[in-house]
Amino acid sequence: MAALGPGGYARNDAVEKLPSIMGGIPARRTQSPPPPAPPLCLRRRTRLLTAPEDTVQNRVSLEKVLGITAQNSSGLTCDPGTGHVAYLAGCVVVILNPKENKQQHIFNTARKSLSALAFSPDGKFIVTGENGHRPAVRIWDVEEKSQVAEMLGHKYGVACVAFSPNMKHIVSMGYQHDMVLNVWDWKKDIVVASNKVSCRVIALSFSEDSSYFVTVGNRHVRFWFLEVSTEAKVTGTVPLVGRSGILGELHNNIFCGVACGRGQMAGNTFCVSYSGLLCQFNEKRVLEKWINLKVSMSSCLCVSEDLIFCGCTDGIVRIFQAHSLHYLTNLPKPHCLGVDVAQGLEPSFLFCRKAEAVYPDTVALTFDPIHQWLSCVYRDHSIYVWDIKDINKVGKMWSELFHSSYVWNVEVYPEFEDQRACLPSGSFLTCSSDNTIRFWNMDGNPDSHWQKNIFSNTLLKVVYVENDIQHLQDTSHFPDRGSENGTPMDVKAGVRVMQVSPDGQHLASGDRSGNLRIHELHFMDELVKVEAHDAEVLCLEYSKPETGLTLLASASRDRLIHVLNVEKNYNLEQTLDDHSSSITAIKFTGNRDIQMISCGADKSIYFRSAKRSSDGLHFVRTHHVAEKTTLYDMDIDITQKYVAVACQDRNVRIYNTVNGKQKKCYKGSQGDEGSLLKVHVDPSGTFLATSCSDKSISVIDFYSGECIAKMFGHSEIVTGMKFTYDCRHLITVSGDSCVFIWYLGPEITTCMKQHLLEINHQEQQRQQQPKDRKWGSHPRQETCASMPSEILSLSPGEQTEDEMEEECEPEELLKTPSKESLDPDPQCLLTNGKLPLWAKRLLGDDDVADGSAFHTKRSYQPHGRWAERADQEPLKTILDARDLDCYFTPMKPESLEDSILDTVEPQSLAGLLSEVHPSPAYSPCPMPSHPGLGSPQEDGCGHSSFLPLQRESPEARELIIYSLEAGMTITGTDRWVPFEKEVESGPRDQQGDSYLRVSSISSKDQSQPEDSGESEVDLECSFATIDSTPPQPDPDPQCAMMKPHMPGEPDTWVRAVHGSKR
Repeated sequence: MAALGPGGYARNDAVEKLPSIMGGIPARRTQSPPPPAPPLCLRRRTRLLTAPEDTVQNRVSLEKVLGITAQNSSGLTCDPGTGHVAYLAGCVVVILNPKENKQQHIFNTARKSLSALAFSPDGKFIVTGENGHRPAVRIWDVEEKSQVAEMLGHKYGVACVAFSPNMKHIVSMGYQHDMVLNVWDWKKDIVVASNKVSCRVIALSFSEDSSYFVTVGNRHVRFWFLEVSTEAKVTGTVPLVGRSGILGELHNNIFCGVACGRGQMAGNTFCVSYSGLLCQFNEKRVLEKWINLKVSMSSCLCVSEDLIFCGCTDGIVRIFQAHSLHYLTNLPKPHCLGVDVAQGLEPSFLFCRKAEAVYPDTVALTFDPIHQWLSCVYRDHSIYVWDIKDINKVGKMWSELFHSSYVWNVEVYPEFEDQRACLPSGSFLTCSSDNTIRFWNMDGNPDSHWQKNIFSNTLLKVVYVENDIQHLQDTSHFPDRGSENGTPMDVKAGVRVMQVSPDGQHLASGDRSGNLRIHELHFMDELVKVEAHDAEVLCLEYSKPETGLTLLASASRDRLIHVLNVEKNYNLEQTLDDHSSSITAIKFTGNRDIQMISCGADKSIYFRSAKRSSDGLHFVRTHHVAEKTTLYDMDIDITQKYVAVACQDRNVRIYNTVNGKQKKCYKGSQGDEGSLLKVHVDPSGTFLATSCSDKSISVIDFYSGECIAKMFGHSEIVTGMKFTYDCRHLITVSGDSCVFIWYLGPEITTCMKQHLLEINHQEQQRQQQPKDRKWGSHPRQETCASMPSEILSLSPGEQTEDEMEEECEPEELLKTPSKESLDPDPQCLLTNGKLPLWAKRLLGDDDVADGSAFHTKRSYQPHGRWAERADQEPLKTILDARDLDCYFTPMKPESLEDSILDTVEPQSLAGLLSEVHPSPAYSPCPMPSHPGLGSPQEDGCGHSSFLPLQRESPEARELIIYSLEAGMTITGTDRWVPFEKEVESGPRDQQGDSYLRVSSISSKDQSQPEDSGESEVDLECSFATIDSTPPQPDPDPQCAMMKPHMPGEPDTWVRAVHGSKR
């Protein structure tokens, strides 16, 4: 997958050399380099500046590819000048330097999987063929990684391509249903000759003098002559002249490899058949001699001036003399299937053979004439580069072992500072349909106790589940290469999902048959195997260590969730069957009270809380969110406050983990097709990565929803993604059997690390705050300690400020959220519907016609259900106080029979104010700070900034009456501590969240709290104390009403807020 352009190779020299490719259009070679990328936001609440398209595309580059999709010799080629080996990996051409173990990458900007490639004789260009509708033959500049030419002449796919030795022409052969053979003048972008072939062609080869080329396939060996075809002085395409080879009694064979002779054997042509026959044709196209290779099957052929190499089954490569077809020797066999790579520490291990061992078949060969290196690709997707300078003493130069089928999942091993880690730092794990779990490490730390093995520089260990090796070889193209589009056959085998325990000691894995296995990571022993589900296991999740519980949850396509207790040897605690379809994701969250969140194909998200009982732990459903789109994946950020869900409509929806309410929704894919399949939040909670069914990957700012980077390169859907803990890499795995390791640009890494530092700083300061923040029980001794506004708890139970709303622009904050966007919560609402007319007149609403009506209607009495409570108490609407330590609902005092709440009748505001007896001077301004107490910070309008404590239910926005059983006063004074209501709303978050903010009165906190960056000018009320003389009634009063403390009765503070002006 590419960052739509250079991205290129290992980051050591890619950045300086590569021009950009914007929007899939090749850049000219004279183009000036792109401008440097602007710095990303270093604070999560700061919006990322809009960057140029090429900058967005190049913030992430491809560093390493662990995988190969070459199915035959058409997908493998060698630079005759440098010895670099090029092979296919999805939509990417990997150019490997075996000596230095470095990769370069060329991305197919058309995003179609590649099917064939070939180096030019001078090594400066690579020609590729691709799969799909109207496939193109493309020429790439190797040095600049840019496209030079694009030629369209096939319908369904390109089977093989080749440069002529004189570099004048390129030959491309279409798939069997295409049947078109084209000869291109690639510098003029025209077809000079063309013909149709009635049978399937598997391979082709050019003669050394460029006068003809040979194609082979099903009962097919044909010689095509270019001189006769191109001599005609015509401007159009001429028919390509071809002559069949004279096969004699071998005419029924399927030929799978061909190579024209070199040097002294330039006039001869060599072919190999699936049945294991090596054939030699002379200059007259006559089958001169043939040899039985004595193998069950052969698949590929490669020649040098002196030698012929035939790739066969069981890892056999036979070597013959070119001029006489005399058998010389066999190449050493590669690893056996099921090998323990961690044991291969000495070179002699490679040559220790077991009689019963099975070896992978050879499927592709290419020869480097400069270094005398032979590169071999085997059917289990492994690559070996052999040094054959002395065929009697062959040495291995380089090798890698990759997954041979769908890679379903990737997990990054946790980082530990002590010695309890079972794997070296920077390790990650992948699981696949080839029935293996593989352990990789890119760092190459010499201090690790893991010694490098002789098989791979990156592969540490392979776990063969139940020692099953029958799926290790890619059978999708066996024996006749199967489907030509390169899509592996989907069989119900392999490991579907896995999860590493937080302590790094256990590995849980679920297979496609519903079995759950637990491996111990020190010695890779299988501890537990449970037939947990009736269908494939789709997700596994360990609980976080901060919850104090060690649980493992498994979910499956059978719609069940099993909760297992790790401490009790993975005994079953509970089975949940809430979902009505496949469960696609499950997560644990919570710092003190553990929660479980799950989503599925039934378009539902279930939020559950754990309850302890006599018979164990049980999860009880607390919220249920029903969406209109299928939910494919979800992940939780580091604060465990938000959960991001990948949806079928290509949106990412953010929900609050505590109340289940949707907080944000933004685009998760830059395309207009497909569905979001995976979402993963980085370890700092700054960015999230998404994968779409159009095979693209996006890196998105978690808070703003802005796309930071766009990548592509996999030829199948991306099935798993993980950020590394060092914030430097993103690892993606796909159904094309490849693992891509993306290097994140320094801007992204710096932003993530800065965010982690902020979180650590906040956590440290949060721990230093007083732990007891409950309301005092004595009515006259209450105090309220506050924190600076930038210090926020990260636990969902304590932090109630919605940080996402701080992303909104100031003018957006003034917008009233639509009623449809507000999620009602009937538990905290004591009124029904809109306020009646009498209540509006009581508050002096704008709906009242004029001021005279306000005074003349004092005798108005409510009717119907509104009159039922009017005789006893005033109308009340309260905040949602479920998560606070105090309860705000006004209660009738038990000790006072003549409570004021029993005597209040609906009346005008003037009447209420006239009954108040003298008190300290009335002032509409904020109260003065008390000596020794921290004063709240004032904004430009004289309002105070307060720390949010609790959200208000959306229905309370028209009338709010706060009533506390105990008035809030400072000890030794009669000053009242006011509250303030603030309504914030943004275009992307229309939940209408409101906050109750309390001023800072802590004697220890003398510093002014940092302003959150939002103006307080939208407040609708000022604070007031009660004047000795009642103020004149106002037609639109917006002042607070307070009842001073009466001797012998509890303090009650009633404040009416007018909220209809918006």
